[in-house]
Amino acid sequence: MSNSNNRRDFLRQMGLYTMGLGMLPSFLAACNTGQSTNEKGKDSSATDSSDIAKDVHELFFKISLAEWSFHKSLFAGKMNHLDFAVRAKNEFDIHAVEYVNQFFKDKAKDKTYLGEMKKRCDDNGVKSVLIMCDGEGEMGDKDAKKRMQAVENHYKWVEAAQFLGCHAIRVNAAGEGTPEEVGKAAAEGLAKLATYAKDFNINVIVENHGGNSSNGKWLSNVMKTVNLPNCGTLPDFGNFCIEKTKPEANTPEAWAKTKCLQEYDRYEGIQELMPFAKGVSAKSYDFKEDGSEITMDFARIMKIVKDAGYTGHVGIEYEGSNLSEEEGIRKTKELLVKVGSALS
Repeated sequence: MSNSNNRRDFLRQMGLYTMGLGMLPSFLAACNTGQSTNEKGKDSSATDSSDIAKDVHELFFKISLAEWSFHKSLFAGKMNHLDFAVRAKNEFDIHAVEYVNQFFKDKAKDKTYLGEMKKRCDDNGVKSVLIMCDGEGEMGDKDAKKRMQAVENHYKWVEAAQFLGCHAIRVNAAGEGTPEEVGKAAAEGLAKLATYAKDFNINVIVENHGGNSSNGKWLSNVMKTVNLPNCGTLPDFGNFCIEKTKPEANTPEAWAKTKCLQEYDRYEGIQELMPFAKGVSAKSYDFKEDGSEITMDFARIMKIVKDAGYTGHVGIEYEGSNLSEEEGIRKTKELLVKVGSALS
C-alpha cells in the first residue's frame, strides 16, 4: 500500500481537502552536476559520487528531489522547509526540487517568505519546478459550488509557482460518485484551473494518487476530455491502489496499516499516463543488496518512460521505513542513474 495514498486519504478524512487547514507541518528538476559536497553517512557500498555525477550527464532525463522524501523530518520539526533546496544540492548533488504545499501551507501569498525560498535556490543553483498541492478541495467534486471553490483555492498556488519559477502545480482528481460522474466533474474542474493557469505559464498536472486516479485508463480519459496543452499527468511509480481496507482509527498510523484490496497494474498504468506526462515521480520503498527496488522493476518502468519520448524531470520520492530518509534518497538516485545509463 502506498504511503502517499494513505497520506491523501488521511488528509481527506481530516477535512483538509475542503478546509485548506495549515495545521499539518504536501517540482520537478534540473540536471545534476559535480560531486556532492556532503557524503556524510553514505553507505560504503554505494556507488562513488564522481561516477554518478559523470553518468548523470549522459541520462535521457533530469533528476529532481521531491520534498515528501523528508516528510518524517519535516512533520517532526527536525527540518525546516526553507532548508530543503540547500540540502538537495549540498547533500545529494541534486539541483532541482519539487515542493509540497503542506510544509508552507500558509505562505502561498507571502512574498517575503516565497522570496526567501527563491533566494536560497538562486544562491545555490537550484531550480524550482513544481508544487505538489493537497488539502485545497476536490477537483472532481460533483457539487459545482464546492468544485469551483476547490479550483479557486488553487489559484494562489498557481501564482506562487510562477513567482518561484516552477513550471507546474500538481493537483488531485478526487471526488465521490461513480467513476463516470467523478471523471466528468474532474475534467470540468481541471479545465477551469488550467485555463486560469495558462496566463501564468503554469501547467496543471494530475498524479495517480489513489481511487479513480490510480486507474490509468480513467485518468488518461480525463486528460483526453480536458484536452488543453497545459493540463497533463504526473505518473507516479507507486500509487496504483484503487481500493483499500478501512483504517481502525483516523490516525496516520492506522492509515499506514491499511491494505490494498484492488491494485491497478503499475506498468500498464504508467504506459497509459506517459503520453500526457509533464513530470514523472520515481517512488521507492526499499532495496535489495544489488541496489534494485524490492517492489517494482525500475528498468522496466524507465524503458516505458524513454519509449514515450520523455526527456523531462524524474523526481525522487523515497517513502520507505527501513532506511533513513537520506540513505533512501541516495539509493534511489543511484538506481535511477544505473538504469538510466543503461537505457541511454
